[in-house]
Amino acid sequence: MKLSHFNFDLPAELLAEYPTEHRDEAKLMVLNRADQSIEHKHFKDLIDYFEEEDVMILNNTKVFPARLFGNKEKTGARIEVFLLRELNPDQRLWDVLVDPARKIRIGNKLYFGDDDTLVAEVIDNTTSRGRTLRFLYDGSYHDFRSKLNELGQTPLPKYIKRDVEPEDEERYQTIYAKNEGAVAAPTAGLHFSRHLLKRLEIKGVQFAEVTLHVGLGTFNPVEVEDLSKHKMDSEEIKIDRFAVKTINDALENKRRICAVGTTVMRAIESSVSSSGTLNEFEGWTNKFIFPPYEFSIANCMITNFHTPKSTLLMMASAFAGHEFIKKAYAEAIKENYRFYSYGDAMLII
Repeated sequence: MKLSHFNFDLPAELLAEYPTEHRDEAKLMVLNRADQSIEHKHFKDLIDYFEEEDVMILNNTKVFPARLFGNKEKTGARIEVFLLRELNPDQRLWDVLVDPARKIRIGNKLYFGDDDTLVAEVIDNTTSRGRTLRFLYDGSYHDFRSKLNELGQTPLPKYIKRDVEPEDEERYQTIYAKNEGAVAAPTAGLHFSRHLLKRLEIKGVQFAEVTLHVGLGTFNPVEVEDLSKHKMDSEEIKIDRFAVKTINDALENKRRICAVGTTVMRAIESSVSSSGTLNEFEGWTNKFIFPPYEFSIANCMITNFHTPKSTLLMMASAFAGHEFIKKAYAEAIKENYRFYSYGDAMLII
């Protein structure tokens, strides 16, 4: 398949600037692959599609406040620094994006905070937009991370043009987030409320947690028509023994296994054994899933509505079928579903 197969006209007003008032009251489109039917529900109706001993796989990564604003030495120019990946905790080295990139060179110093208590020096230009910074901070590592958290902002996606608001700190985070390391939220999970999780638990649905620290690579545009030439950025994943047992037991018993989000699907498909079961894993994945693709673990997926030509749309297409997804997206636009990170959800069964 080609990049152009995943293009469509998305009205700008359907890009969700704010989350719904209540997490589980977002709209939910249900796609049934068996009969190619489409239903229109609300997210809290999800419980009707699961039974006792079915499994939902959650990504428990936690978003950290990755967006900093500093000033360049001498000129005082305002520079946005987006923390991507910690390279060396002892040396305070980070891979970052800077904006505007053209103003930053190796050796430049950046100052953060009203009292300039945090200083960083540019030590490498890794790509046209990327940089490596060394933070110059005398305190302990714990104090350094506290300072980053104090000065950083919730890293809302760039399509959201408004300023970060206090509620974003909570709403751009799943309620089950625990392992800090993501620079973007695993957005399918944002729709779960504590009440809905409790109702699912009472019904006997089991939960397995994996970790994939979402990086910006998930959202990087595909710039080649031949999808086989696109290279995904690596993201860190961890799948522990408890998750593996829960999921493999459900596989053996032919239960419904639901990947909550494309990040979960990417994680579990990156660690499949030769016999088609899930393995424990701790490391990195650069797996890119696009049609045609045969999935090994999950037989059900929850995902948001994605933007044209995105790798996330390509994965949804691989899972649901390309023509079925095209039909569903046309329906979503007609019915004013909200797209992207703070948008509505889709359940593919």
